[in-house]
Amino acid sequence: MKSAALNHYRDLLWRLGMTTSFRHFSLRELRAFCIAAELGSFRAAADRLFLTASAVSHQIKSLEETLGSQLFERNSRSLDLTDSGHELFGDIQPLIEDFDTVIGRHTRATKASRLRISVQPFFASELFVPRLADFRDAHPDIDITVDTSDESTEKHPSNADVSIRIFKSAPPDLAAHQLFPLRLIPAGSPKFYDKIELRAGKVVSEFPLILHESRPKSWRQWERSSGITLPRGASVTRMDSMIAVVRAAERSLGAALVPVGLSDAWFHADTLVPLFEHELQTQETYFIVCRPEDADLPHVAAFTQWVLQEFGSRP
Repeated sequence: MKSAALNHYRDLLWRLGMTTSFRHFSLRELRAFCIAAELGSFRAAADRLFLTASAVSHQIKSLEETLGSQLFERNSRSLDLTDSGHELFGDIQPLIEDFDTVIGRHTRATKASRLRISVQPFFASELFVPRLADFRDAHPDIDITVDTSDESTEKHPSNADVSIRIFKSAPPDLAAHQLFPLRLIPAGSPKFYDKIELRAGKVVSEFPLILHESRPKSWRQWERSSGITLPRGASVTRMDSMIAVVRAAERSLGAALVPVGLSDAWFHADTLVPLFEHELQTQETYFIVCRPEDADLPHVAAFTQWVLQEFGSRP
């Protein structure tokens, strides 16, 4: 904040009757006052500030005591500014906005060197992490934190700057770029594959299933779309992550539906083999997403462009 603005601030507070030192003044109370004055309600101000109405009321009362001046006329139906309140709001509101602008500018400048990325675990292990060194080499000034702890879809974690997630459609409240659709193909170990018996479009050998808990109907969907009939009453092993699903299939626990493209390393190493050629075309797509206000930040834009070049329409 410029020194002229600070001097104006001091003059204003003394003019309103402030009798304590400037350094003891509460910015929190003044911000609460401005929002309450703007909205005409302690309750509405509390919602915006994520406080209780009584907490806002207490802050306003404390500010009035500090200034020695009543700022609101309180009655059961409305909350109106006094003359002193109008004067304070007119002078303080622009300064609060200036303060927020300055803080926001410095916050964005700090954030520019730190990039928090959330990636679903299997995407991270099979595609993202093996290529991450290329991005680091091109942008050594960006500090990167990668979180792979969250398997959930249709979500952009609040603590992430950018995330790579599966969505059924582009989320309207986020800046989103499509990467590639999710397609699933039956896979198993070579040992499992050798035991499969297929007659007239029907699997007649034992065919235990490995199922990802987030897609409980996926095998039935694959069966209907492929025209291949699976044995009824087959045993089912349920897993809560795709990495666990693939590991179980590798160890011959059964047949698994694994993502096309993301599972290439397993197929190339012959630890997994496709059991059938037919792929399940899901209604889901991988997207890279971020909050709209972050999309133009240099580090976010650079990362997004790199991801699109590396993984866009990959499989």
